[in-house]
Amino acid sequence: MTKTYTTISGDTWDIVAYKVFGDERYMDKIIKANLQHRETVIFPAGVTLQLPEVEARTPAGLPPWKKRGKA
Repeated sequence: MTKTYTTISGDTWDIVAYKVFGDERYMDKIIKANLQHRETVIFPAGVTLQLPEVEARTPAGLPPWKKRGKA
């Protein structure tokens, strides 16, 4: 099942990435999944964006026992 996000007025790529994935650095993946909107800077309300599958990022500098999936 494909996940989607419907914009609210004023949303930008980085805001959508932060709202959905908790990190604005995922915006490039969202743009690649929605190339028809790649030139949009500020979204109006009601635009449906497809959300890609992403892997959670592990913050640099965490000790090994705090990293996800690591023992």
